Amino acid sequence: LRAAIAAVAPPGGAVITGAIRWSPKGAAKRQIWNDLAAVDDQGRVIASYDKFHLVPFGEYVPFRSILPLDKITYGTLDFSAGPGPRTLRVPGLPPFSPLICYEAIFPGRVLDASDRPSWLPNITNDAWFGDTSGPYQHVAAARMRPVEEGMPLVRAANTGISAVVDSYGRVRARLGLGEGGVLDASLPVALATPPPFARWNLWPLLAFVVVILGYSVKRTS
Repeated sequence: LRAAIAAVAPPGGAVITGAIRWSPKGAAKRQIWNDLAAVDDQGRVIASYDKFHLVPFGEYVPFRSILPLDKITYGTLDFSAGPGPRTLRVPGLPPFSPLICYEAIFPGRVLDASDRPSWLPNITNDAWFGDTSGPYQHVAAARMRPVEEGMPLVRAANTGISAVVDSYGRVRARLGLGEGGVLDASLPVALATPPPFARWNLWPLLAFVVVILGYSVKRTS
């Protein structure tokens, strides 16, 4: 499989793809991870990332020891969560923080602030949504992360919607739902200075809510 991927990798470059990663042979515990892997033109996995925001009842069953329920997806083994956001470095690319599927909808949880990347690749398979509002909602939510973090997002969705989004949330290139094709677009640059949300997260909003609540209590007392 790695040889087949290597055959389409550009010389000196890599293919970034989704994969299922299994625990090593002979490991004490059998585990699987929803993984992103960068495979170079020699078939070597030169970087990888494990999804950490797992879908309840889809990728694992919460409180499995007390809930007599099965996953709604194939297989009986729960996925294991990765350690969290991390910045990967692949030759020929700016450093990036991977997002698998709906990991792109969580504000403030898409990168390692101590090792900020330059862009956000988001790989997803939205086929189970079908022709509904789901894929449109998913990509609309993902467009907020570039605005918050001040860096571009490149979204590759098996059945759409795929897009290249710049640091202001503007869609620079797009493949619609159910469209086959290739997006060959330049990677927009990250902002020179991180925007306010990237620096302060939700603290200003929480402070504002506290002030409003305090004012409301004062007026009613």
